[in-house]
Amino acid sequence: MFRKFLPQDYNFFEFFEKEVEYVVEAAKLFNEIVNKGEADIETREKMRDIEHEGDKIAYSIIDHLNKTFITPFDREDIHELAKKLDDVNDMLNTIVSRLKIYKIKKVDSYLVEFGKIILNSTNSLKCAIKNLRNLKNTSEIISSCLDMNRSESEADKLRDRALENLLEKEKDPIEVIKWKEIYQDAETVLDICKASAHVIESILVKQV
Repeated sequence: MFRKFLPQDYNFFEFFEKEVEYVVEAAKLFNEIVNKGEADIETREKMRDIEHEGDKIAYSIIDHLNKTFITPFDREDIHELAKKLDDVNDMLNTIVSRLKIYKIKKVDSYLVEFGKIILNSTNSLKCAIKNLRNLKNTSEIISSCLDMNRSESEADKLRDRALENLLEKEKDPIEVIKWKEIYQDAETVLDICKASAHVIESILVKQV
């Protein structure tokens, strides 16, 4: 019944679904980059384009949030979820930029594994957001949120292994600093996905 009173000219669910599509697209492109081992100019521009399109949708959601009296769920949750999705794209773009700025010639197996975990987590995020539209599949939403939590835990362990290997084998302190930042940024992507899951869980608690 409540949804009958929602504004018809702006569908928050539709725009969240569009925004998370860009998140998954960025994660797929990131995987291509780390598996290829480098990001050429065309690929970096494509990543920036994805980030910019995601930015536009995030700004649109927040702008309409400020203009809309009745919203499908808590206003703070809408704002926070839009921001988190935007943060994922921003961080993936940051990592790709670091690979270029730091003149990384060869991507290691740890970053490749980070790419896989990130893609899995963003797909779970997409699934959770898709099911927010009608809340009929709450068990699937919860399952997706649990997947994001597991991915973050997996990423924590991977970062620790990567840093341990780095400090053991790399003698150049500059290279250590470069890779430490890259690993930390990759792990941060999973932190953001986990934080997004917490926002979605908050929505469920308030709506179901």
